[in-house]
Amino acid sequence: MRIFKTLSRYLFAIIFVGEGFLHFAIADVYLKIMPPYLAWHLTLVYVSGVAEILLGAMLMFADLQRLAGWGLILLLIAIFPANIYLYQHQDLARNVSPLLHLLRLPLQGVLILCAFWYTRPIRPRVAEPSAALPQET
Repeated sequence: MRIFKTLSRYLFAIIFVGEGFLHFAIADVYLKIMPPYLAWHLTLVYVSGVAEILLGAMLMFADLQRLAGWGLILLLIAIFPANIYLYQHQDLARNVSPLLHLLRLPLQGVLILCAFWYTRPIRPRVAEPSAALPQET
């Protein structure tokens, strides 16, 4: 389980770092899905991109994984309104199936659960007493 958690943590980190860079490369895509009740759309797109890059990078380090996990949970909650807004306004992304927009909503919960998993410390292995050792009397 330890290897799986470590490998999945690196994969999760790479995904978030990559997504973070996309906030700068294709900011217009993210600007489209910003709910109108939020102010400073471009600033929020850039701030969330920086947060994804930093938290994803932090996730790669075992000493920082708990903090990164909690930060990612907060970030995923913060960006959820944009996912809802996108689902409510299908015309913003006509080239993507409405079903994919709908599936993205519960996927956010799965991502939050994954991030929560990374906040949990890995339990150290407990060595079982060896039967081959002589017993003291």
